Amino acid sequence: MKVEMSVGDFLRRAVEVFPDRLALVDEPGAEGSLGRLTYSELGLRVRSMARSLEEMGVGVGDRVALISPNAGKFLVSYFGTSGYGRVLVPINYRLNADEVAYILDHSGASVALVDPEFAHLVPESVNYRRIVLNGRDDEALFAAQGPDREPSEWVGDEDSACSINYTSGTTARPKGVQMTHRNAWTNATILGWHTTVTDRDILLHTLPMFHCNGWGMPYAVTGMGGAHVIQRKIDGESILSRIESEGVTLLCGAPAVWAATLDAAQQRLKEGRPLPGRDLVRVVTAGAPPPSRTIERLQSELGWELIQIYGLTETSPLLTVNRSLKEWDGIDDRERARRLSRAGTPALGVQIEVDQNGEILARSNHVFAGYWNQPQETEAALVDGWFHTGDGGFFKDGYLTISDRKKDVIITGGENVSSIEVEDVIFQHPSVAEVAVIGVPDPKWGETVKALVVAREGMVLTEEEIIAFCRERLSHFKCPTSVEFRDELARTATGKLQKFKLRSPYWQGMERHVN
Repeated sequence: MKVEMSVGDFLRRAVEVFPDRLALVDEPGAEGSLGRLTYSELGLRVRSMARSLEEMGVGVGDRVALISPNAGKFLVSYFGTSGYGRVLVPINYRLNADEVAYILDHSGASVALVDPEFAHLVPESVNYRRIVLNGRDDEALFAAQGPDREPSEWVGDEDSACSINYTSGTTARPKGVQMTHRNAWTNATILGWHTTVTDRDILLHTLPMFHCNGWGMPYAVTGMGGAHVIQRKIDGESILSRIESEGVTLLCGAPAVWAATLDAAQQRLKEGRPLPGRDLVRVVTAGAPPPSRTIERLQSELGWELIQIYGLTETSPLLTVNRSLKEWDGIDDRERARRLSRAGTPALGVQIEVDQNGEILARSNHVFAGYWNQPQETEAALVDGWFHTGDGGFFKDGYLTISDRKKDVIITGGENVSSIEVEDVIFQHPSVAEVAVIGVPDPKWGETVKALVVAREGMVLTEEEIIAFCRERLSHFKCPTSVEFRDELARTATGKLQKFKLRSPYWQGMERHVN
């Protein structure tokens, strides 16, 4: 027997087994907040969304875009769209209007759902229907309506797309990663297994829910009947307070989130206030390997367990897992942190090889189906049954360490930044002759964006001028935080930038060329 996998399976089980259990604690005070919902109530909202989309003429396979920070309606949309055969297109709300417009057009979205704070990013259009998630314009979409408005059930192909997740790559325009139901289902269950998700877990959404569908953790926690607590904005003290008030046991996020939390914890200690979650909280981190000192502090100062994973949007994202083993019992926090700073061992069902050029290749059931309407890019990424990650790395004692990034992508605070995109903007400045954008180590963000600039002859430029120029044209997280002026940039004989030479001085003394 073969039963098609669907992300709707996770919510279906929760509604059947745990109808009266708390499912959602939405951000209090946020416009359009859903408040506190049981799984039965969450299921009603999901079915209402699916029926409303059906009545709007949004058919199976049609794309529904969502531009929003973390919100209860994001959780509803995971299931109200994909669970009924539509394709969710989660869009990074930190992008600018032009970038959002490109994704809406490229994906062919028929509906654009947008948080009221970011409604300015989505103008009215004849190409899609715009709905603001303010509790008024979207009232019918998320209302808990009765059984007379049940949506049509969808029993579809597990190899069809459940979402298209756009990611920055080596080109200025993002690529749409087609994540299938099979990809999402296997990723969520294997991630949940490796991180021991149970019905006792309470997940605080500190990871952006648009980012690879929350790494699949929303599905995993839902399927086990755990609770979801929404964190709209990253603030260290707010995170600690929510852990304290809601009994949070599980969080996911980039290293910058834990740096902010540790800073808030230090302030609490100065004020003589308690730190919550000791020996109860598990932290899953990815995006860039956290500094070993951050890992050590999470263990010693907060008493939280850190689990590191490595992957990409194209892999749904789980490829490797690094979690403390029983063989490590008794070792000190510093040595444990050193061991945990590696990317880890292949997750269940994942095969990884490092080719002769040092590039990491992967295959698994949750490697994506291809890039949306970009066959050439798909062909270049999926070769002979292996996905080419573009990352460099090596195995030692069975553990993968990420040593370099072959694609020109900078990961800062867990966000992908295309260096080529930033270079293109800086080149528009009339006084710039040459530019190279690289990632350099940063204690807070893992790495940050640095521009190396050659000015045109006779022209005078300042660091502040270049940064301001970028901030007028790019999302702020993509902009350089520092600018260095050079007389020339290292290039090959054919004129290509030798970025490894440009990066090298900033990474001296470090085993990895990502931080």
